[in-house]
Amino acid sequence: MNRVIGAALDRTDGVQKVTGGARYAAEFALPGLCHAVIVQSTIARGRVAALDASRAAHAPGVLLVMTHENAPRLPQGGRAGVNPPAGRVLTLLQDADVHYNGQPIAVVVADTFEQAQAAADLVRATYAADAATLDFDAARATAYPPAKLLQGPVDLHRGHFDTGYAAADVRIDATYTTPMQHHNPMEPHATIAHWQDGTLTLHDATQYVSGVRETIAKVLGIDAAKVRVISPFVGGGFGCKGSMWSHVALAAMCARAVDRPVKLVLARWQMFGPAGGRPRTEQRIALGATRDGTLTAIRHAVISHTSAIEDFVEPSSVPTRMLYACPNANTTQRLVKLDVGTPTFQRAPGEATGTFAFEVAMDELAYALAMDPVELRMRNHADADPQDGKPWTSKHLLECYDSAATRFGWRNRDPLPGSMRTRDAWVGYGMATATYPAHRQAAQASARLWTDGTFIVASGSQELGTGTYTVMTQVAAQSLGVPPASVRFLLGDTALPRAPVSGGSTTAASVAPAVKAACDALRARILAAVVRDPQSAHYGVAPSELAIDDGRIVAADGRSESLAAFAGRRGVPLDAAAESKPGDEKTTYAAHSFGAVFAEVRIDPWIGRIRIPRIVGTYDVGTRLNARTALSQLRGGIVWGVGLALTEESLLDLATGHFANASLAEYHVPVNADIGELDVTFVDFPDTRFNPLGIRGIGEIGITGVAAAIDNAVFHACGVRVRDLPITVDKYLPQARA
Repeated sequence: MNRVIGAALDRTDGVQKVTGGARYAAEFALPGLCHAVIVQSTIARGRVAALDASRAAHAPGVLLVMTHENAPRLPQGGRAGVNPPAGRVLTLLQDADVHYNGQPIAVVVADTFEQAQAAADLVRATYAADAATLDFDAARATAYPPAKLLQGPVDLHRGHFDTGYAAADVRIDATYTTPMQHHNPMEPHATIAHWQDGTLTLHDATQYVSGVRETIAKVLGIDAAKVRVISPFVGGGFGCKGSMWSHVALAAMCARAVDRPVKLVLARWQMFGPAGGRPRTEQRIALGATRDGTLTAIRHAVISHTSAIEDFVEPSSVPTRMLYACPNANTTQRLVKLDVGTPTFQRAPGEATGTFAFEVAMDELAYALAMDPVELRMRNHADADPQDGKPWTSKHLLECYDSAATRFGWRNRDPLPGSMRTRDAWVGYGMATATYPAHRQAAQASARLWTDGTFIVASGSQELGTGTYTVMTQVAAQSLGVPPASVRFLLGDTALPRAPVSGGSTTAASVAPAVKAACDALRARILAAVVRDPQSAHYGVAPSELAIDDGRIVAADGRSESLAAFAGRRGVPLDAAAESKPGDEKTTYAAHSFGAVFAEVRIDPWIGRIRIPRIVGTYDVGTRLNARTALSQLRGGIVWGVGLALTEESLLDLATGHFANASLAEYHVPVNADIGELDVTFVDFPDTRFNPLGIRGIGEIGITGVAAAIDNAVFHACGVRVRDLPITVDKYLPQARA
């Protein structure tokens, strides 16, 4: 049978999606379903002094107005489930305190959504407002070190920075900033909560069904066995749906109070504040190098904002620690508390913002050295992890540079800024390195042979649009020796074997080995049963002499029979289950994916409009499970990188703490007209040191390096260095035309 893994198989859930058959969290029709709408605070800090819900309570169709005055008291004031990243500090109507603008202060439940929305507009709150801290620049002096990072120490000191910096022939020292940003998946957050006989069922838009089950159980003080979370399809997550936010618990609280299923869907503008976002960063980077380009010192000091109620760290210094060989490095992380909602993971958290600053700094160093930016990076290639000397599980970054530079035509670049022009545009070429760590967690899977010869394979993972249904079907089919059409893969349900969060690019690398192990175990059971079947053509043959190929049981001597015939004679299903977990590879090796990104920009010299006709990238990501979905993931990440570079910024009103552009009309994300050619290729080197299938996740590496490549191209085009994202016309055109 031809190899199934790696083939460009059409999405197995594609027909469901294009015909409307795929049901998302808000689309489940339950008998007696009613609707909830959250009422949010309009101040950033203080207390609700009075709340008048009388008109809302008597409005048509209203079943409940839940406030801090009548909400059920929760264990530890609703904080029992706090265990980031899945369990955050929630605001669940347990007191009158207000910690950010947009915090839930009431929930209205009615028979219809329209009735609930109309009644929510009737709730009136009076506040005792306190002075709020909203200005990042003004609060910078209060920055403090966080207790921990998810990866590595908060501060890293390798060698002696001061000594290495003093020994440098060329030095640069600059500060780079990235703004607050917010997720805008096609599907907003949505939850349907339903209680029956003491058991809670949640249809939730989540990246982590098991995490939601455990968190909601702790928040409500019930046994996790009494909770089931279902999420067969998620309309994009990108980190915001990796944690359980307040609306999920509020829906469950309301459903129990009215004894009916309750649907709660956040409006688009409610996605700004109470459900996380990318924090603002200020990153000061100093680099020193000898005349030949050898790095002698790196310093990267990061300050990011968090909320008043919880610490969340944007680990922008992490990629700096491992990307290039340098004996002397100093990286620090600090936090500034603001009276805003708690930030959270947003596609490639830390790596997206960190590679922007670091890779622009490397470009500045290249120009200071009068050296080709690609040559500078190759000269400082890290053959092992600079932090601890561990060898990489696999690394082919040099091949990525060569492949992408050749396809891009980098050698045709005139290195002088402002030198490349057409009749109506300034042309710039820029490049950067992409990287993202490889993560793997424990996962479980099951496999069953039905009596008709088809298979059900299952794991409680999630489908975010990344192609999990499809790639797991491919892994199962190849392991079982059957066509993909014979396999149905199930996910998105806590009733299935446990799987980790679909975040941090973990899903493929974690779940696929478990699926393979379960299918390998089932295949072994099938062959053992075949040789014990008197009616089989292979009765009495050693199982080691048999194989399953293209749905047929085949012996070394050529005898064969269909798997369906065997399953039909057997008359009962045959099952197997397995678990896969990381071994000691993390203690032995360092594991990362890598890539090289090249961008061309064209700037209109009269109005300053930037166009990006092409981006070329080559990536080293291990085994690709599906050639088509892999391309989709990388292209999607690059598109988001364009948004990170040019358009995305959440504008915080410093007087009220309200986000002034909380809509897709004002929060600008790239559309088709903004994107030119995306030329993406891969160097194919399976990483079998990392896991048996050689897989590393690819969901997040695509955004990394893109903003830096575009920024570097803008400098090359017009000679103005923009160090503050997004790159808007006011930051380069006046200086370029001066």
